[in-house]
Amino acid sequence: MEKRSYYQDAYTHTFEAKIIENVEVNGRPAVILDHSFFYPTSGGQPHDTGLLNSVSVLDVLVRPEDDAVLHVLDEDLIETLALNSVEATVSAQINWDRRFDHMQQHSGQHILSQAFIQVAKANTIGFHLSSASVTIDLDTSELSTAQITQVEALSNQIIWENRPITIQIVTQTEAQNMAIRKLPVLEKQLVRLIEIADFDLTACGGTHVAATGAVGLLKIVKVERRGTNSRITFVCGRRALADYQQKHFVVSQLMAQLTTGADELETAVGKLQDNNKSASRELKKQQTQLDQYAANELRQQATKVGGYTIVTHVFTDRDPGSLRNLGNQFVAVPGTIALLATSNNDKTHLIFCRAADAPGQMNTLLKSALAQLGSRSGGGSPNIAQGVAAGCGEIPKEGVETAVANAAETIVEEINRIG
Repeated sequence: MEKRSYYQDAYTHTFEAKIIENVEVNGRPAVILDHSFFYPTSGGQPHDTGLLNSVSVLDVLVRPEDDAVLHVLDEDLIETLALNSVEATVSAQINWDRRFDHMQQHSGQHILSQAFIQVAKANTIGFHLSSASVTIDLDTSELSTAQITQVEALSNQIIWENRPITIQIVTQTEAQNMAIRKLPVLEKQLVRLIEIADFDLTACGGTHVAATGAVGLLKIVKVERRGTNSRITFVCGRRALADYQQKHFVVSQLMAQLTTGADELETAVGKLQDNNKSASRELKKQQTQLDQYAANELRQQATKVGGYTIVTHVFTDRDPGSLRNLGNQFVAVPGTIALLATSNNDKTHLIFCRAADAPGQMNTLLKSALAQLGSRSGGGSPNIAQGVAAGCGEIPKEGVETAVANAAETIVEEINRIG
């Protein structure tokens, strides 16, 4: 079996090794080396990428039956490079930026997990590292803002003290007698431990920096309650710098737009929100008044049959929400039926509604109108139904008016029948 050299040395990212087996993984060529510094996906940490000679290493994973490390390649290494045999020596190069990023995040996770134990007695029950985010899950949902602040402060204090991070390989028996934060159940006799001097000791197979100072900085960016647990999203090192740069850019843009300083930014945004809410309330009030005027005008033009009022109209300048509000104006008046539509580009929205004492099955009428327009997207109740004709190309206003008129005619027939 090949030697996993990254267990003892996470910093070597160029090396030479012999190919000991040439295999295939999910239709792609792969090789096993006599020793490797490439890290395979495991323990919540993603795999390394890089090159073997000039061939790209796309994935690194562990073969379950014998724990061999498989280097999945972009193309067949032996065939592409015309190597003489399977035992040929190759030059390997690991993508150092990706590797070091993973080292910073993973070492930061160990620091953060121990900090949560010391500050909040919260244990880490899950860890996930990807290019987009880094998270840990904790066995508590009760975390205060003050505790989060304390955890951040303790984590960064440990980072700035530049404490050594060392690797130990011990037996299962030895591990049982050590103050290990989390000891997994393993079939192997030997356990790899990562120790942050006088702070944390835990079993781990991942790659880590040599001292906490290399983590740089740790920042918690989100705390989410997940049932009885919590999910913590955080960033370390280069990711923390990128996060700060992005947020600093946003804050600077807002400061410029609002002509205010950083200290007054929250107040300025609050005032802006209050003004927007006030303007929105006033706009809604004015829109309600306009709807009342429109309703009165349409009511004057409406068809009156057997003591009932049938309002029909097809708009070209109303949004669906405004159409619903207008419909509400009509159904508040006894004996009123409103058959309304609005056409915008290639979409036609319809709302058919009636007062409680008026006749007509609005859902049935709407279904028929939509069918005439080549659509089935809608529904509702006998009192109110709404739908949209979309994806049918541009529908002429005349076609919509005809569908609405047909619905009105059906209601007139029903009124005459029951009258």
